[in-house]
Amino acid sequence: MKKAAAWLAIGLVSSPIGVAPMPGLAQGATPLPARENPIKPEKNPPGDIPDNQVFIDYQSPLGFTIKVPEGWARREASDSVVFSDKYNTIELTVAQRAGSIDLNNVKQKEVADLERSGKAVRVSSVKPTSLPSGSAIVVSYGSNSEPNAVTNKAVRLENERYFFWKDGKLVTLTLSAPFGADNADQWLLMAKSFRWR
Repeated sequence: MKKAAAWLAIGLVSSPIGVAPMPGLAQGATPLPARENPIKPEKNPPGDIPDNQVFIDYQSPLGFTIKVPEGWARREASDSVVFSDKYNTIELTVAQRAGSIDLNNVKQKEVADLERSGKAVRVSSVKPTSLPSGSAIVVSYGSNSEPNAVTNKAVRLENERYFFWKDGKLVTLTLSAPFGADNADQWLLMAKSFRWR
């Protein structure tokens, strides 16, 4: 009897005679990892972009230009670029997409992917917007950050993700900062500065 209890305790599916497999698990399946919980926002979050921040034009070889804060670290890859300063990030990724985007397909695909793959993602709104570069869809959501490489501390973030589409190309712009930081004007400045090349 002790042996049967031990087998149950460690959750093995192939069980000794007389001991049923764990309920809810198919033969050979592994349990899903526990879902991450949202981190409590900080009372005085760091991350405000100063009102006197200088913005410069970034011309990407991926086919767009955008204004970004001067002096932020930049990391480029074959399909993306990330600008960062502490917990603040600006990320642009480029992908091929045959069909144009609209509110419904962003909700069905992009938002679903974000909620599935993000860290404690909570979407607050999905809406169309009109910008100088054309129409776009913007998703506002909260998420947990990756742990800081030095302190191992994670914080609660607020994010705005813009989807721009033109001629089979989708550019995703994600603006992130600690939850409660006052960056609305600066984020809008950057979103409005986006241009196709």
